Amino acid sequence: MTEAARKGAEPIIATRTAMPALRPAERRVAQLLLDDPAGFSKMSAGSVARAVSTSSTTVIRFQHAIGYERFVDLRHDLALDAARERRATESIPAEPLDIQQGDTLKQVIAKIARDETLSIAETADVLSSEALAEAVEVVTEATRVDIFGIGASGIAATDFQRKLTRIGRIAIEWSDAHAAWTSASVLETGAVAIAISHSGRTFDTIEYLRLARAAGAKTVVITNFPDSPIAEHADVVLQTAARESPLRSGALGSRIAQLMVIDALFVGVVQQRYDESMVAIRTSYAAVRKAT
Repeated sequence: MTEAARKGAEPIIATRTAMPALRPAERRVAQLLLDDPAGFSKMSAGSVARAVSTSSTTVIRFQHAIGYERFVDLRHDLALDAARERRATESIPAEPLDIQQGDTLKQVIAKIARDETLSIAETADVLSSEALAEAVEVVTEATRVDIFGIGASGIAATDFQRKLTRIGRIAIEWSDAHAAWTSASVLETGAVAIAISHSGRTFDTIEYLRLARAAGAKTVVITNFPDSPIAEHADVVLQTAARESPLRSGALGSRIAQLMVIDALFVGVVQQRYDESMVAIRTSYAAVRKAT
């Protein structure tokens, strides 16, 4: 059973979370569900199997993979999930389809707005407040915070480093993997290493977190897939629920969800050290304002 299913996540989110671990035929079932959740919720297991040229046994394996013993329960929850999704985006005039090569720019704007709205809303649903509280505590008490991410995840890492620096915390963002490994290997007890990886399978980021934990640092990961390899080296896992499509693969979809989690983590840290954080924010604001 997936982590999302164990936490009672909606079937759409649980399906996306389970995707990397599914067999090819099960992925076809999953894609059918993601392409048309409302339509899927009205289909029988047999009709799903026929639609993706597989067996009913495969459909059963898929439902078990996302935490459902009975197909009827999956259909019921999926219908509710699809209705929630419609309500969340009813004010956004976007077609429920991925971005296509021939879309007009107006359609592109609408579809991106829809997907990013849902990424934020669904990340809020799957992000554990208990895990966030634990991450807030370890970052608040940290002697230093090291942060590492590659590609789009590096954008989120830089954002968090700058936020922490502004409230007077010692925070370092590493953009080079070998430099990150070097730092991670000598971190001491009291330090915190934060890794950001959408897939949770990027070798450089996994190795960074492994080295940091082995050195004695507390480790936190922000990822879309809590059952991915990087989670094995994390003391705290903060889950996102980013949406992807062929033209928005990860690099665009993950960024907005990661930034949402980072904002929540940062605000939590500010709340814990409110007075000194606000003094630092006012001081840094005045310094920048004077310089400009």
